[in-house]
Amino acid sequence: MSTSSLPGGVVLEDIEITAMAHGGEGLGRAPDGRVVFIADTVVGDVVEAEVTRAKKRWARASLTRITVPSPLRQPVSCPAAAAGAGCCDYSHIRPEAQLGLKADVLRGQLGALANRSGVLDSFDPAADLAVKELDPVRGWRTRVRLGVDGSGRAGLRRARCTEVLPGVHCSQVVEGIFDGIVGAHARRFTPGAEVVVVLDSNSERHVVETTRAQRGRRVERIDTVVEGRGSVVQRVGVYEFVFPATAFWQAHCAAPEHYTAVVEKWGATNDSRRVGWDLYGGVGVFVPAISQATGGGHVDSVDYSPTAATPQPSLDGFDVRRHNQKVEVGFDNFADPALVVLDPPRSGAGKEVIGKTAHRRPNKVVHVGCDPATFSRDLSFWGEHSYAVKAMELIDAFPGTHHFETIALLEPR
Repeated sequence: MSTSSLPGGVVLEDIEITAMAHGGEGLGRAPDGRVVFIADTVVGDVVEAEVTRAKKRWARASLTRITVPSPLRQPVSCPAAAAGAGCCDYSHIRPEAQLGLKADVLRGQLGALANRSGVLDSFDPAADLAVKELDPVRGWRTRVRLGVDGSGRAGLRRARCTEVLPGVHCSQVVEGIFDGIVGAHARRFTPGAEVVVVLDSNSERHVVETTRAQRGRRVERIDTVVEGRGSVVQRVGVYEFVFPATAFWQAHCAAPEHYTAVVEKWGATNDSRRVGWDLYGGVGVFVPAISQATGGGHVDSVDYSPTAATPQPSLDGFDVRRHNQKVEVGFDNFADPALVVLDPPRSGAGKEVIGKTAHRRPNKVVHVGCDPATFSRDLSFWGEHSYAVKAMELIDAFPGTHHFETIALLEPR
């Protein structure tokens, strides 16, 4: 079958799904050997699919029929996903199988992108990777961004497009968060806006309108506070953080506690420098853990978000300086660190930031990644500066979806 014959609605038959791709689609092979990406499939399916796009080495197709269902398949468990929303793209997969599939995706990305620099020479992802499922696996999301259609109705967006689907409920969100917001008798909002809904640690719901962000960008400005104060309260252990509802916070209700515990455990160091860096630090949630890991040392916390400049009384007892700037601006005036914690956005930290950080030779690095491809690429940059992975954990902080987080501990070789 030639390249030119694939586009234009060509139907491929008896495509066996052999792996899951980063992004949530199943992987099969066209008759000509090209890799085919097919959404809504799972390993073990045999399917029929219609080609929607074709390139020299790969194609993308839309599922038209399941010829032989996989034993890993189940009826779609999320009403919104069943209606076409892009929320729970793993809800057609049995819950007990999801974590293993995500681990396979991570191992594939590590093998393709990370180990060329030797960063995995002393770490075998097949044997050494730890996996952690966060509870609960349904009703875990405490914050959600909704689109607003031309009639002012709020809802999730259709998968892979901007169309708003008002009136459908998602199995991710905590109970009650959509009451009066999504549904037949819900209130109306400004057409074209985004609605941010948050249930904070005080069980107070905050509903705000904001300008719709460009893809890959986050808008933190609040245009209208519809309900609540617009300023949320989140607690991690005994520490309390107050910030706008639009600012970044982990979506899973159990994630901040778990990540903080990992940072404190893996970051513990007797290095005499007693300095920690908190890069992409947001509101400073990792500051107490970094301070504890460095024996009460000084912490420099950096983030470009305006929330990075918001005073947090819970951090008053720590020797911390918060820098409201882009991490890429640099840290020439910072003292050399014993420990560096990085929690970059989906695009990753990148070669420049990692190079500048590695040049200061921290004794330990705890690197958090929410995208397995950019995370693996970042690990390869650490390897180029003679750092090696000593521990790694995949954390399923997004049950029912293809997303997950990974945390790695790196030390100088």
